[in-house]
Amino acid sequence: MRRLTTVAAALALTGAGLVGTACAATDQADRADTVTRTATGAASTPGHPRTTGPTDATGPTETSGPTDATGKAGPATTGTACSIAWGSGTKSATESKSGPLKNVRTSRHACYDRMVFDITGPARGTGYHVGYVDTFHQDGSGERIAVSGGAILQVHVSAPSYDPATLKPTYAGKAGQRLPEVNVRDYRTFKDTRFGASYEGQTQVALGIRAKLPFRVLRSDDRLIVDVAHKW
Repeated sequence: MRRLTTVAAALALTGAGLVGTACAATDQADRADTVTRTATGAASTPGHPRTTGPTDATGPTETSGPTDATGKAGPATTGTACSIAWGSGTKSATESKSGPLKNVRTSRHACYDRMVFDITGPARGTGYHVGYVDTFHQDGSGERIAVSGGAILQVHVSAPSYDPATLKPTYAGKAGQRLPEVNVRDYRTFKDTRFGASYEGQTQVALGIRAKLPFRVLRSDDRLIVDVAHKW
């Protein structure tokens, strides 16, 4: 009986040693796995699911534009859902008197790119004619002007780029050239700009667009705005 007890004790000690060895090996493997996952940016902590490391942001970085005609960018947004129902047909308003054109500028928004025509004096009654054309021809001369992009949006604004009283220029646009101080290089919709002419009280501008996309025209106290959507 004493011998059997001794043998059982010896077997118990041997089993405990094997279990201890196995546990030590498991702990070592877990530590190695944790180090490996930490190095690759995917470490986990006890009691929490494994998470991946940092990823690059791919959402919109533009600012969301206003819904009115202020022409100013609103607060920054990401992941904005765009619902556009403007259409791509020609849009126009009856021509009326307004002051001369002071400046043309552009801005990027969450759902569209924007071009703003700053006008001296009241602009709410400013006439305009905006529509897609196959080719861009300078008013007066009829000379063709090349415009980059998949489509060309022609804009006529009833505001001359000069003072009618003195004939002095109020906006430094040059025929066939890109608009002064306007850069649309990183825009989603705008691809090019060209000045056509200021002829018979109207200023003519071309917008090179990525594709024939929906657009709208807004008027406020001192500006006319053309917004072109990023997509349908």
